[in-house]
Amino acid sequence: MSSSSLPHPWGYDALARWVPRIPRRQLLLGGAAALLVLALVVTFAIERAHPAVSYATSPVAIQTLTQSVTASGTVNPQNSISVGTQVSGTIASIDVDFNSKVRKGEVLARIDPSTFQAQLDQAQASLAQAEAQAAAAGSTAAGGRSSVTIATANNAAQDAAIGAAQANIAKSASALVLAQLQEKRDASLSAQGYLAQSQLDADRSTTAQDQAALASAQAALAQARAQAQASNASIALSSSTAQGQNASAQAAAAAVQLAQASVQQDRLNLSHTVITSPVDGTVIARSVSVGQTVAASFSTPTLFTIAQNLRKMEVDINVGEPDIGNVRAGDPVAFSVLAYPSRTFHGTVAQVRINPQTLNNVVTYDVVVDVPNPDGALLPGMTANATIDIASAKNALVVPLAALSWKPSSGAASANGSSPWGRLASGSGNVASTPGTLGSLYILSGGRPRHVAVHVVLATSTEAAVTALAPDSLRAGEEVVTAATGASPSARTGAARSPVSGAMRVMH
Repeated sequence: MSSSSLPHPWGYDALARWVPRIPRRQLLLGGAAALLVLALVVTFAIERAHPAVSYATSPVAIQTLTQSVTASGTVNPQNSISVGTQVSGTIASIDVDFNSKVRKGEVLARIDPSTFQAQLDQAQASLAQAEAQAAAAGSTAAGGRSSVTIATANNAAQDAAIGAAQANIAKSASALVLAQLQEKRDASLSAQGYLAQSQLDADRSTTAQDQAALASAQAALAQARAQAQASNASIALSSSTAQGQNASAQAAAAAVQLAQASVQQDRLNLSHTVITSPVDGTVIARSVSVGQTVAASFSTPTLFTIAQNLRKMEVDINVGEPDIGNVRAGDPVAFSVLAYPSRTFHGTVAQVRINPQTLNNVVTYDVVVDVPNPDGALLPGMTANATIDIASAKNALVVPLAALSWKPSSGAASANGSSPWGRLASGSGNVASTPGTLGSLYILSGGRPRHVAVHVVLATSTEAAVTALAPDSLRAGEEVVTAATGASPSARTGAARSPVSGAMRVMH
């Protein structure tokens, strides 16, 4: 059989009988149209097999972002005073109880005063005895001083007598000299016969009398001097006696002062049996009962605790070592307590105490927060869960923290490191959320992410305040990409183009 007689494998003869003869150019155009339809069908199938990328976005907001530190603490009165006792004894009565409002000087309790009253009575009796002894010693000392005065006066009289005796001696000596001259003159006249013998005898008698008077005056002077010496000895004895008596009087006076001090001490101890409030406030603790014995031998026992003003409280917050460096006096604090879970209280950091506390190798510091308590809702001992605002960025561009961590998938980048969104940020792609660092985020613009380099101003656990490095590259209201689902744009585009390009090659 010849090849011309064999049937065509495509059934051309049969087709020629049914289809009119078509020009070759039209046949080629029809085949190309069929291939194009086939490419469209394949593209549609690929689109359904690889859905488009879906982006999760969040708008850029202008708001105030606050960074805070969380910690727990205890609510305490700002000023609480422990009231104790300085004396030991048995509690005889208690005049206040828990929650009692007290005024300064108001009686809180009384200790049995019988022992202290007896000690005071004994001290007062000892004082009276000491005063009587001091009075007697004073009288004796006064007598001794009088003896000294008398002896001194006698001594002065003896001194005067000595002076008088000395004057009499001088007078007698002068009279004797005159008498001797008269006798000598009369003796010469009597020898010449001009004077009678009787006159000479009278002159000799006068001389003898004057000599006797002089001797008597000298004896009186010796006697006055002896009496003066005795008077001086009497003065010395009286002075010595007076000094002893004065010393006894001073000792008696000191004994009186000692007895007075003992009386004052016992009177003070008696007054301490009445326990009074030192301030105005509220009794928040009572540690004793009637009949209980308190001992104040080594330390002052606490009987009551008084909060001076429950309208002003403080919260002692234990802040950990990593966070304490950012806490400053004046930082605002918000906290809640278990008694009011739906209510937020506000205060201000008053002091950061530098006294560390270590528990289980964890170092914490006490941060004191002043809190107003006008309605008395806060009670001492409540546990506070506090948030301390340590930094704030006002009117800042705020984005979710997830926007700083999202990056396009690695399939979108070409071999030279470029991508449809521009060159990617270098590094491992970790979140740059530390204030002061650089970061990157992507704005959804025209359905495609656009890269924006930013500077992180402040960051919290969920949000970050940023500023764009390029002016006007980031505005409020723009949508930042936080996540994406579906195939990458490059993979989806390549899969869609391959059937078409193959079909075009076939058509060509």
